[in-house]
Amino acid sequence: MKTIEWDGSSGKNYKYWIFEIDYAFKPKQPANYIFARETKEHQWRPVFIGQTDDLGEGFEKHRKIQCIRQNGATHIHAHKNKKPEKRLSEEADMVNHWHPVCND
Repeated sequence: MKTIEWDGSSGKNYKYWIFEIDYAFKPKQPANYIFARETKEHQWRPVFIGQTDDLGEGFEKHRKIQCIRQNGATHIHAHKNKKPEKRLSEEADMVNHWHPVCND
């Protein structure tokens, strides 16, 4: 399985696994995730960066799914992250660095 390292504004690197956008995750997996589109081979642009306490819930009803689709997300990058405070901190670090189009 392919992986990628994303930088945060703090300078910290975060390792994510790369999945097709329609991948069905197992339930009850707390995680950070990125909806991304491949701009060139092995080059990615984040469309939305988030965190969840259950990656397996799916994203059909995600509050930003329309924006995510309109902006061409093709993959989900994700990694498990059990601690809520760490997920929120990582999400903020990444959003502050990348300013994805679908994050408010």
